Amino acid sequence: MSLLTKPTSEIEALTNRLEASLICDKPHKSDFREQLDLASPVSPLRTTRNNPIATPSSSSSSSGSVSGKPGSTNVNPGLQRSNDGVRKNHSGELSGSSGTSLIAGRSGFKPGHRRSNSAGAPLIYSGGGSVNSPSGNVGNVLPMGNICPSGKIPKTSMVHRSLGTTRSDVLGTGMGNYGHGSIMRGGGSSSAKSGEVRTGSTQSMVSLSDPEVVKVAGNEEYKKGHFAEALCLYERAVSIAPNNAAYRSNKAAALTGLGRLGEAVLECEEAVRLDSGYARAHQRLASLHLRLGQVECSRSHLRFPGQQTDAAELKKLQAVESHMKRCADARKIGDWKSAMREGDAAIAAGAHSSPQLFACRAEALLKLHQLQDADSSLAIIPKVEPYPLSYAQGKVFGMLSESYIFFVQAQIDMALGRFENAVVTAEKAGQIDPLNNEISVVLNNVRLVARARARGNHLFNSGKFSEACSAYGDGLKFDPSNSVLYCNRAACWSKLRQWERSVDDCNHALRIQPHYTKALLRRASSNCKLERWAESVRDYEVLRRELPGDNEVAEDLFHAQVALKKSRGEEVINTKFGGEVVEIFGLGQFRTAISSPGISVVLFKTKSNQQCQQISTFFNTLCDRYPSANFLKVDLEQSLAVANAENVRTVPTFKIYKNGRRVKEMFCPTQEVLEYSVRHYSL
Repeated sequence: MSLLTKPTSEIEALTNRLEASLICDKPHKSDFREQLDLASPVSPLRTTRNNPIATPSSSSSSSGSVSGKPGSTNVNPGLQRSNDGVRKNHSGELSGSSGTSLIAGRSGFKPGHRRSNSAGAPLIYSGGGSVNSPSGNVGNVLPMGNICPSGKIPKTSMVHRSLGTTRSDVLGTGMGNYGHGSIMRGGGSSSAKSGEVRTGSTQSMVSLSDPEVVKVAGNEEYKKGHFAEALCLYERAVSIAPNNAAYRSNKAAALTGLGRLGEAVLECEEAVRLDSGYARAHQRLASLHLRLGQVECSRSHLRFPGQQTDAAELKKLQAVESHMKRCADARKIGDWKSAMREGDAAIAAGAHSSPQLFACRAEALLKLHQLQDADSSLAIIPKVEPYPLSYAQGKVFGMLSESYIFFVQAQIDMALGRFENAVVTAEKAGQIDPLNNEISVVLNNVRLVARARARGNHLFNSGKFSEACSAYGDGLKFDPSNSVLYCNRAACWSKLRQWERSVDDCNHALRIQPHYTKALLRRASSNCKLERWAESVRDYEVLRRELPGDNEVAEDLFHAQVALKKSRGEEVINTKFGGEVVEIFGLGQFRTAISSPGISVVLFKTKSNQQCQQISTFFNTLCDRYPSANFLKVDLEQSLAVANAENVRTVPTFKIYKNGRRVKEMFCPTQEVLEYSVRHYSL
């Protein structure tokens, strides 16, 4: 019976049965391609559950099951594929296209395995080659009769990849985007086995379970100067065999190459503890202690019983010891230049990582009143972290090594006015070495000076200038070389109109700290009050160079220069600071103008010249920017006498005069060159 002559009820029954046979519990199930684990071979390890792969079943009831997942709907066993490509059932034959259209046309139909409404019925995978399956053997991944989406038969290579051997996990040593010790997936073609590490430079695989092999790989990296990679490997070897002295010693060598000397000392000490007769560890400890300036510790390991003494190391040790002894002797008698020279010689001889010798240099510079250099030297002291116990117990200049650094830092902080920091660092030194007399004296002085300075500041701010002078004086009794206290007391004398005493205290401060800006300002101001114009101008000129952008200093300098010229009986035309550009018409006016205080910048021009017109506007701008300079304009067409006297033949021409003497001449300069010259000579 043909389809067109069947009753409607039978057609509906047929389509319902066919629909039920194709619908699965999970209509949006992904195809086989999406279920494969395609993780990157170098992605971090993650725990995944392998997707179950259906296998052929000997039971006839399993034939036609969908991918073997629980709850999947079995295919109607009556649905088969004939040789002519049409579907058959008990009620007659249906073409693939007509059957599909009937099913798709029903409302509420779920497409099952198909991803879209594209034409074509689902294919029944038979496990072998056919016109609807990929060529080649795929290893019976799916059982015969499994329904796959149209055209979605999995590729053979993908199936083989999912069934292949799992990739090994390897430990990375810092290549690419992975840090030391990152666990990575082994490459598909790699021969690495589980528990192997890939070295960074040789790309070879090293067993993670054999510490000796790891150590050898570390040695290779160390020889190439790859200390970080070598350290990673040595640490791995130590983690496997923590009681092996050789691995500890090698790790110390890598740490030394990275400049981590404190850690290197600790590793060598552990190696010696594990094997007291291990000569290589003793040699490394001797070298490390010498670099750190610990002569006695170095000698004890260099001359360890049972090992031959290295003659070169012994000679180096003796040189360092000799220079350090002379440095200590010079420091004891206050010969700070000799102390600094001998300390530098000890550093050059081999103790080039000694924090104490660098601190000694900073202390010597402090005592020589070179405060800024002392502070800079303190900033570059080598850091030793963590501090080894054996090193901390060593002494230098009669005090414990670590306390000496805080001892020096406290003095420099106090000299530079960092009183709170000075108290903190002095207390640290006292905590480390409470029995040392030098440290106790400095700690007491720092506390008293800081207290006196705080009291003086409070009195000054309260307007009690006389009492403030006394407070600052009390602080100077405990620290006679404190430039900050002298300068503060000078401010009090100025408020009390005792200019001479103010100048004296400023002189004391500047002898200690020659470039002390506040002391220079107060001395210049006090000298102005005393009408010592030459001394005042000298200080203001220094300040002008130190503070080129300070207009207040520039104005004070200008007025001091005017007063100085007047005191000498010289004629001064311009007595206004920051005046406008002056037009010059006669030779006499010109000569008087260029003799004015400060510098005089002269523009020789003509009205008809276009370049002169352009630069003239910028010239007016410079007059506003540099108020301490005098700016003059000379029109050659109106002042021929000036042009002839100055031998001007080209316009625009610029000349700079200082105290009537020409110091610079420029022809058609750029704006940048002109401003640079004005700024340079106005300082």
